[in-house]
Formats: sequence, C-alpha cells, structure tokens
Amino acid sequence: MKKQTTDPTLHGVTVVNALSTSADGVAALFWILHGPVLSSLGIMQTLVLLLALILALTLAAGQDDEDEGRKPHIIIIMADDLGFDDVSFRGSNRFLTPNIDALAYNGVIINDLYTPAMCTPSRAALLTGKYPINTGMQQYVIVNDQPWGLPLNETTMAQIFRSSGYRTNLLGKWHLGMFQRNYTPTERGFDHHLGYLGAYVDYYDQTYQQNGKPYARGHDFRNDLKVSRDQVGHYVTDVLTDAAVELITTHNASAQPLFLLLSHLAPHAANTDDPMQAPMEELAQFEYLTNITERYYAAMVSRLDKSVGRVIDALAQQQLLEHSIVLFLSDNGGPTLGEHSTTASNYPLRGQKHSPWEGGIRSSAAIWSKRFSRLGRVWRQRFYIGDVLPTLAAAAGIQLNSSLQLDGLNLWPALMYDYDAVEREIVHNIDNSVPYVSYVHGRWKFVNGTTSRGQYDGWLSVRHNQSDPRADHYEEVIRNTSVWQQLQELRGNLASINISSMREEATVKCREPQPDDVPCLPLEGLCVFDMDEDPCEQNNIYEKMRDGRFITEYLQRIEEFNRKARPPGNKPADPQCDPRYYNNEWTWWQDERNAGVTRLPMYFEYFLVTLMWIWWSY
Repeated sequence: MKKQTTDPTLHGVTVVNALSTSADGVAALFWILHGPVLSSLGIMQTLVLLLALILALTLAAGQDDEDEGRKPHIIIIMADDLGFDDVSFRGSNRFLTPNIDALAYNGVIINDLYTPAMCTPSRAALLTGKYPINTGMQQYVIVNDQPWGLPLNETTMAQIFRSSGYRTNLLGKWHLGMFQRNYTPTERGFDHHLGYLGAYVDYYDQTYQQNGKPYARGHDFRNDLKVSRDQVGHYVTDVLTDAAVELITTHNASAQPLFLLLSHLAPHAANTDDPMQAPMEELAQFEYLTNITERYYAAMVSRLDKSVGRVIDALAQQQLLEHSIVLFLSDNGGPTLGEHSTTASNYPLRGQKHSPWEGGIRSSAAIWSKRFSRLGRVWRQRFYIGDVLPTLAAAAGIQLNSSLQLDGLNLWPALMYDYDAVEREIVHNIDNSVPYVSYVHGRWKFVNGTTSRGQYDGWLSVRHNQSDPRADHYEEVIRNTSVWQQLQELRGNLASINISSMREEATVKCREPQPDDVPCLPLEGLCVFDMDEDPCEQNNIYEKMRDGRFITEYLQRIEEFNRKARPPGNKPADPQCDPRYYNNEWTWWQDERNAGVTRLPMYFEYFLVTLMWIWWSY
C-alpha cells in the first residue's frame, strides 16, 4: 500500500496544482524539492518520486508539443444505475462487457470513483463540481411533478466548456429540473440536447407514468426545446447511440472541440408496468440466465456496452479519438432490491443505490487519453464525481475562477502521471431529513444513520454460478473488439497489457472476518471504518477509536459542513404538471400555465384530480 500524504491542502493537492500550472514540469520539480513533500518523505521515496516524474515528463514531452494549442475532445458516457460488479473488468462472469473492458484495460481503471447515491444529486455534482449539500440537491431526487431544480445561480460544466470554445452536447437524461424552461439543458450551457427531462422513460415510446399519482402517462423526449416523437418505436439506447455517432461524424473539429455527455437511460428500469426492456436479439444471447429479470438486465447492459463500442469506433473513423478524453462511469450503484430494482449487483460491497454504503456510492469507471504517461493501469486515487469538472477543465487548459467555490479537486496531473497519494476528503452526503451522514477523510469513513430504515444496509449481492459462455475465452473476446484494436493502434510501441493482472487488481476483495469484529448498526450509533483494510464495511472500529483526537476533529468537520450547507431545494408535488393539460407531454408546466394555455377552471381541475385519485385508489 502506498503511503498517503497527511494533509491534502499542503501535500498532494499542492503537488497536483504545481504540475497542472507548469507546462514543462519544472515548477513542479522545484516545488517538490523545496516544499513539504520532501520533508514528509524519506530520501529514497523522494528520489523515486522525482525519477518517476522526470520520466513521465520526458515521455509526455513529445505529446505535449504535438497537442500544444489543441483542446481535447471530451466524451463522457454515463450509465444509469449500473451495478458496481456489472462490468466484467471487475471480475464477474455473469455477463461480459467486452467494449467497456477494452476501454478500461487500454486506459486507466479509476478504482475508487465515488458518486452520490442517487441520480439527481449525482448529476448535480458532476455538472457543478460541488457536493449536493452545497447546491441544495442533497435530499432524494427530483420527481417529475415537483417544481424545483438545480439552482440557476450555479454554473454548469457545459457553460464553462462552451465559454471556452467547445460545442456542448447532452444526449439522454437530464433530471435536474423541468418545471420552468430556464432549468432545462439548452438554457444551462448545452448547445444541443436530444433526450428526456425527467427521471426515466419507456425504452420504446419514451413515456413516463408517475407512480401513485393519477396523472396521464406523458411523453418525455425532445430535440432541443421541441417535442420529438420521431424516436417512438425505437429502442432508446440505440436512439441515443445513433445520435452520438451522427454528432461525431458531422462535427467540424477544425472549428471547435467537442464536448459530449452521453447520459444513457440504460440499465435503469422503465415504468413499473414494464420495467425490463431489451431487443429480442439481445435477449437471445443470455438464455443461460434462468431468472428472466436478470436476463433482461444483462441484455440492457449488453446494449449499453455496444453503445460504448460504437462511440469509440465513430471517434476513430473521424480521426478524433487520438485527441479525445473518454470517460465511462455510472451515476451511482445499482438497485438490487426495492424500487426500480433490476438484479443489479454491487458485489462484494455493502448496500446499494440510495444508501450510505459503498454499494450505493462507488462507481465502476474507466478513462482513456493518449496524453497519459502510462496506459493499462489501475489508479487507486480516491476520486469524486465532483472532481471531473476541474480535472477535465485542467486537461483542456481552462482556468477556473475561484468564485465558483468548487468542492472538486483538479486531479488531472495526478491521473496523467500516475500519482495516487492525495488524501481525499469527500462528503458523500448529509441529509437531515432521514437523517444520515456518510463522510470519508483519507482511509477513515464515517456513517451515522441510514436510509429506508436500514432495508439496504446488508451485503445484497452474490457472485452467480451461471456465467457467460464467452468467459472461457475472456481475453480473446476482449482483444477481438474494435475498441481494443482502435486503442491498441494508438498505443504504438508501448508495453503490452496484462489483462488478467489488471482484472485481478480491479477485483475488490473483502477482509476475512475476525472474532472480535464489531457490526455497524447505524440506527443505533456512529460507525467508523478503515477503508484501506475494510473496503466492504464489515468491522465498526468506532469504540476502538472513539478516544482518539482525530474522531473529534472529523466530527467537528462534519458539523462544519452541515452548518454551511445550502437548504434542500425540494418542493411538494404540483398537480398542474399533469401531462393531460399539455397534449400528453411532460413539459415546463409553469411557463405553459403563465403563457395562458387553455385550461379548465382551477377549482374544477382539483375536483377532477381528487375524483381520479379516489378511483385510482379504489
């Protein structure tokens, strides 16, 4: 295990920032020689660090010269509710994800990428670089009938990149507010949006039926601000992938760099009347899975995997791949049980989506760029989804204004030069409505309270005996993908990749239970875990550590975050959203209402809604 620096504001972060602000690395070398890193490391450790940095800078020099003045294309592919163990580079053979795996092995597996535990706060953190507690997005998600969204005074990643010359595009899910038009994507920095505004839709007709409410089933799919029904009858994963390929194919790279957030529905469940949906030809590949829900889930993930392959192919064919940064991740852990459950697996982690545990907040992720000093590795730096904004901005040479007050760190130099010892502090969430706290500082994780009365507190996933027949020839399958071949061609004469070694390194292993282990009962008291030794959160060490000074300091730190948190933006449901009033469309209903859309008298509307609710309940 690599030694971590003890103060992120003095050690690791300063190293990172020195590297990021120095074109040739000389300033970074000077800082290391004269700064606190030298005093905190031994002589041999310092020499090793310096030699590694010099080698990395030397290897990167030619690439830096070649790319001088060229902003990289930014491609982010986000899955929705994908389980931690549902990419096969983590070691599972339940079903394979050969294209995602090929991207991971040729790039960098981000071993410890953390997100909020649900869709809305996760997307808010990605686009703002802030903790949800600092944007008012910390409580649950935006339900379609609720009139609130990402505050308009928050600057988004799309606005930042567009102001720096990028053509910004969102394909797929938004889920950050739609009750007024000025909360929607093309009003928040995206030049183009094709997709849906709410939580999820049917995979074929792009409609959303809100559970427990008598609203009409409404269509939710737009091309920029215009309703688009051209996609009805087509599988939405393919619709979004086709749009991504077309966008890449028609993009004028000589005019401006490309920013693309491909925000998939897959493998999130659809409406409750038909939650699991996949093309029949995709289903046919997974007949070995006897559980029909599991078979559908495998097919939904498989189609997502094919999407990744098609995007990489399109970038290569347009000669954009060499100058691109491609990031794949999930917005949160998968739902194994409960609402919108899909049989997603977060094995061997504790918990799932909508929980404070690793299974809800740890995302399987990979990133590729030709700029990296070393490809084909597992990066163990703890990385928060809010770090994506400042990290990619640094990669693009974008100077961020300190007035943004980001919580995310610029870890681009650490990622680029394979440095993984920044001691990261992450506020996973503080939700006073439940209440619960999930917080990590370095190796120490604190959990107090939980969600759903503890329904998701256990270890909910297991590895299945049923395995993909292709797993017998796993490496061959990976090497035969077009993704592997495209990325290998760009590797040049670099050392070959050891797939089995990387897969083994990316497989999370729980510690062996010990007789003196103490269970965590978060509804009864505080739990503390040593995440370096106990990644599966099996042993609560609070009683052993409670007299230590650091416990008091970290609890004070949590209270400080809580005191400064922005009040939650949640608003109660507004029945005026009902799609029946707007041609059966989910839309920015407050604007439509204020614009004088023909309506029934309000008292009569409430009477009808009440009558329908009685009928619905009966």
